[in-house]
Amino acid sequence: MTVLSRPPAVAEARWRPYPGHNWRGLWSLYCKEVLRFGKIATQTVLAPLVTTLLFLAVFALALGGGARTVGGVPYVEFLAPGLVVMAMVQNAFANTSSSLVIAKVQGNIVDLLMPPLSPAAMTAGFALAGVTRGLVVGLAVGLAIAVLVRLPLADPVAIVFHALAGSLMLALIGILAGLWSEKFDHIAAVTNFVVTPLAFLSGTFYSAERLPPEWSFIAHLNPFFYMIDGFRSGFIGHADGDLATGYVVLATFDVALWGLCHYLFRIGYKLKS
Repeated sequence: MTVLSRPPAVAEARWRPYPGHNWRGLWSLYCKEVLRFGKIATQTVLAPLVTTLLFLAVFALALGGGARTVGGVPYVEFLAPGLVVMAMVQNAFANTSSSLVIAKVQGNIVDLLMPPLSPAAMTAGFALAGVTRGLVVGLAVGLAIAVLVRLPLADPVAIVFHALAGSLMLALIGILAGLWSEKFDHIAAVTNFVVTPLAFLSGTFYSAERLPPEWSFIAHLNPFFYMIDGFRSGFIGHADGDLATGYVVLATFDVALWGLCHYLFRIGYKLKS
């Protein structure tokens, strides 16, 4: 009787569980988004710089801003920080919203869906790249304005916090707009009817203290107001609103928007159909 010998032991296949945090994928997505706007710096950095300097010239020179004061400081010193943060947040919004819409229109959104990227990684990758573009534009605009206008530093912590929180808020809003939009007209509508009015009506060019009581109350309902008011106070040491309230409002909005973006990426909202 022939006894069959056992076959040689076969190495067991080892299954490597997916930990849920693809750090390399997150880093790749972030670098891709940063390189995307870095390759066209003339459009993404230089253009907002020129536009902001034109705003400064119009309000400070053509309208006689050099002779006026707001909150005890010259008007140009009051105006400059608002222009910086406005350019910063508008570009943070543009970076995330345009990236998603371009991917949809060109049909390469699948390149985002196929890699093993978790919803958290996709949210973080797009949002942090948007924040990076906002900070780069803000730094460029701030340095250019500082050559023309005196910019004191009353509270650097407030400057850093509101720059980061504001850029993150608009980057996340850009993600929501990009997920919702199906063509460039939709993004233009969000920009023209939501982002731009909220930015212009948030005290960028004027002090909310000079508004009638009912309009001042409405201004304080605008999260953009706390972003610009807090950022400006870091330079001139004067705020129209309560700074502690501003910290809470911005932090709350950022957390809520982050959670909403994460949820929409998880369900594949307007991405998988």
